[in-house]
Amino acid sequence: MKNLETYQNFYFVGIGGIGMSALARYFNASGKNVLGYDKTNTKLTQNLMKEGIDIVFEDLIDERITSLQQENTLVIYTPAIKTLGILDYFNQNQFEVLKRAKVLGLITENTDCIAIAGTHGKTTTSTLVSHLCKEADLPFSCFLGGISENFKSNFLYNGSTYSVVEADEYDRSFLNLSPDWAVVTSTDADHLDIYGDKSHIEEGFRQFAALVPEDKKLFVRKGVEIGRDHQTYAVNEKADYYSDNLRMDHDKIYFDFHTPTETIRDFVWEIPGIHNVENATVALAILHNLGADFDTLKKAIANFKGIKRRYTKHIYENGKIYIDDYAHHPTEINAVMGSIKTFYPDKKLLVAFQPHLFSRTRDFADGFAESLSNADELILLDIYPARELQENFEGITSNWLLEKVKLDKKEVSTLSDAFEKIKEKDFDILLTVGAGNIDTLYDPICEWVAKI
Repeated sequence: MKNLETYQNFYFVGIGGIGMSALARYFNASGKNVLGYDKTNTKLTQNLMKEGIDIVFEDLIDERITSLQQENTLVIYTPAIKTLGILDYFNQNQFEVLKRAKVLGLITENTDCIAIAGTHGKTTTSTLVSHLCKEADLPFSCFLGGISENFKSNFLYNGSTYSVVEADEYDRSFLNLSPDWAVVTSTDADHLDIYGDKSHIEEGFRQFAALVPEDKKLFVRKGVEIGRDHQTYAVNEKADYYSDNLRMDHDKIYFDFHTPTETIRDFVWEIPGIHNVENATVALAILHNLGADFDTLKKAIANFKGIKRRYTKHIYENGKIYIDDYAHHPTEINAVMGSIKTFYPDKKLLVAFQPHLFSRTRDFADGFAESLSNADELILLDIYPARELQENFEGITSNWLLEKVKLDKKEVSTLSDAFEKIKEKDFDILLTVGAGNIDTLYDPICEWVAKI
């Protein structure tokens, strides 16, 4: 294919996806003509349009598409979209059509690429690495799977020596990358609609790890088998890089960080959970290896604000607490609810959860049931189908999942009814959680809780 620089037009099929939008922002910032399609108009697509990107929400072949020339247009699509008339048009007219992951791989080929992989923790870790790079003023660009609260985007350009990318295991996308540095946070079973079983997803991560040229530039959470030499990181146990002496003071967590040769005491931040200290540990390890000094890193850790929909917390004058999170796997829900129970052990917790995908709900039903049973009361929303059809998953419904949850106070709700149901409940803490469109409840809930 041609060099990316030779294309003037970039059409994104599924531009509203978090990974797709970061690429769209990159080409838009590079002065290219960027346009695209998405099924749903969201806050993210609205922000993209404010940045000058032309987006349509109907699957129609209009003049904006027919005017594009095959020789100077690259079409980028996400594998989450299976059938679409617009995509058929481009394929039939022999446009260059590439997956998002392939294009991201091409962009990062000419940089020192830092790729963060794992079934859990990759968004927080990649965003934190990017934040630390920015605070250390390293020449880097980042392509993230979440919106950084510090720079209010999933893309940032601060130079081109390094690139920080979230390495997505879905559809084996991360095998398109050329990582010079890499992190593997976890290899738990997920995306079994792609991999089939846990052994195949573990093999996928081993193939990803094999792409890293140097052992010293591969960082793997201690206990994860990756099939080659690497550096380890951990919390509360010794590793090549580890953190310990964790203690809480009000809403702040303090910890000490150990390299193979020194100990740096009293890092402090407001991001809850031992799993997030793990993420900080490997981010610090990478930045230390890139030459950043620890005074800079301490300040950067302290002012890290997190990622939108990753334990986004609001504390109100009336004493109510509202937390919103993207968790969509039992391990992630356990981490979020575990943090809440640690900080607020005596407060009544109401959870509104939207399962994501019929296949994931089916594959991890018992795990979801066990996680959700830790709430005091549960509103279980209908399953968000994304790329799947209910007719292919007969009997896999939220009512089926609810029966497995061991709670007295539990019910199923549509998304449209959920807000009114929440308003009827008695709670100290409200947690909305899920990866679908449950985030549309966020603004109404924020406004309502403030007025209670």
